[in-house]
Amino acid sequence: MAIKIKPLADRVLVEAAMAEEKTAGGIIIPDTAKEKPQRGRIIAVGKGKPDEPMTVKVGDAVLYGKYAGTEITIEGKDYLIMREADIFAII
Repeated sequence: MAIKIKPLADRVLVEAAMAEEKTAGGIIIPDTAKEKPQRGRIIAVGKGKPDEPMTVKVGDAVLYGKYAGTEITIEGKDYLIMREADIFAII
């Protein structure tokens, strides 16, 4: 499904990965104890700034800060919109 939103300047739209349901040892994590995911997939990118071209593209899997971005809901689905500088790495 195509998203009908285009981020401005150096902003990107990220679909966060699902929070972990179990620990490595198999213990189920309750909803209240789940940590915010710090990785996701780029859904849309802005054009960048005139002196700073964008280095990420649609489809890239990325790592970002725990409190990065602003949560938004588009067509019933949750996303994060953040500046490219809030992204730490492409994975």
